[in-house]
Amino acid sequence: MSVPAVTLYTRVGCHLCDVVKDTLDAALRQRAFELTIVDIDTDPALVALYDEEVPVVTINGRKAFKFRVKPEELHARLDRAEAEG
Repeated sequence: MSVPAVTLYTRVGCHLCDVVKDTLDAALRQRAFELTIVDIDTDPALVALYDEEVPVVTINGRKAFKFRVKPEELHARLDRAEAEG
């Protein structure tokens, strides 16, 4: 099994982004995955893609969540990603 790659697409001043980041940080204390945080405002292509959707979380390159992340759903998706990996 491989360690899932999780990316959080975010922006400065986004309250929901902070909440999702806290959820991901809590999950990291319970299990292994690689977390990358990307500020969409640093790349016009990402702004065009995610402007009205942040926070967006991808797992192994696939969009898994937008706006909110429930811990139990995150763990279930990470389980699937590990099994597929």
